[in-house]
Amino acid sequence: MKISNKIIDSTITEVAGEDVVKLVHALKNKKNVSEFKLAENIKQEVNLTRNMLYRLYDSNLVSFIRKKDKKKGWYIYYWTFNMKRIKYLAVDIKKKRLEIIKERLKREKDGQFYGCNNKCIRLDFEQSMNFEFKCPECGTLVNLEDNKEKILTLEKEMKNLISELKDNK
Repeated sequence: MKISNKIIDSTITEVAGEDVVKLVHALKNKKNVSEFKLAENIKQEVNLTRNMLYRLYDSNLVSFIRKKDKKKGWYIYYWTFNMKRIKYLAVDIKKKRLEIIKERLKREKDGQFYGCNNKCIRLDFEQSMNFEFKCPECGTLVNLEDNKEKILTLEKEMKNLISELKDNK
């Protein structure tokens, strides 16, 4: 699997947050970059930059070495981005998403869902009975939903993910 910027960006956003993407672009294809230099490059405070780096570190996307500053006596951390890990994380995220879709699809196929005309809330049969088939938000009667379109959408999404996972092997 070729790792495109789109895959990198979406994976980083998923595991560390959208704000970290800019940091990854500054760190990508470089080795042992000082956290101070990184903070300067992305125009952020060092503490915020460290926080972003720690979020990446939690997913094993960065490694670091530390060296003691001889003048000031404190440690400076030098960071390196782990590009190889992105591929595995991207596949992992797709597998988890696939499991969630499978569970949701099963629930959609097995259950009956009710909703009001104002689209306030969606209830299963038991919840609808508990609320006497009235919307707990607006008080109007809830009607049985036709979820065939949702099922088709979920099945399509599931097929796409399965296909993407096969392409990654």
